[in-house]
Amino acid sequence: MNNMPLSKRLAIRHLAALSVAIAPLCALAQTPPVTPPATPEGVLSINAVATIDVPHDWMTLTLSANREGTDATAVQTQLKQALDAAMAEARKAAKPGQIELQSGPFSVHPRYNSKGQTNGWQGRTELTIEGRDMTAIAQLSGRISSMTILRVDYSLSREAREKVEGEVSAQAVTRFRSRATDLTKQFGYGSYAIREVNVSTDGSAPPPQPYARAMMAGKAEMADSPLATEPGKGTVTANVSGSVQMKK
Repeated sequence: MNNMPLSKRLAIRHLAALSVAIAPLCALAQTPPVTPPATPEGVLSINAVATIDVPHDWMTLTLSANREGTDATAVQTQLKQALDAAMAEARKAAKPGQIELQSGPFSVHPRYNSKGQTNGWQGRTELTIEGRDMTAIAQLSGRISSMTILRVDYSLSREAREKVEGEVSAQAVTRFRSRATDLTKQFGYGSYAIREVNVSTDGSAPPPQPYARAMMAGKAEMADSPLATEPGKGTVTANVSGSVQMKK
């Protein structure tokens, strides 16, 4: 080897290194390709829905006050006085779960004329009264004169919704299994096994109702009258979706 010319020795070393580099590539090329799993036969996708109508047992009343003037501090003070007066009256009837109070947005911002110049200030504040005692809330609305009714909303309480969700979910599951049995037979299979299943529930309620109440002079009897209520019903829906493996 030592007597071999230098050029020949270098050529042999180059071929040896090239063989080492090519060997893994050859082994990789000989590896058989991975075959993706075949799509199982006899798989059936099913969706079942159940719905229950439920009387609303929760009322949400939103009151608002709007003030404007040339002085921002004066507008802010007037809004605070209106909110404080409403809160003082509402607190007399407040009971946990039956009548609950929550103050809402409170804002004062510039008022502009047609030329884009500031010509005063205007502000707004809100108070939310909600709970199960709809009759008491309606009567309370007639005793609050510093704010006007902005909107009324009816819905299900958390407890009522949870109770109904269990019932409507059971109905949807029963319908899912019934459909799976019927469709399996129609496709000529004898039985089925559940592969995967998802259960979800959802409740719907009518949108909040805007409300306007006259507060003009000479119509105090209208302002003091209780709010007429009609809670209506909402729906709770359960959806069961998934797939089953039909068997011969």
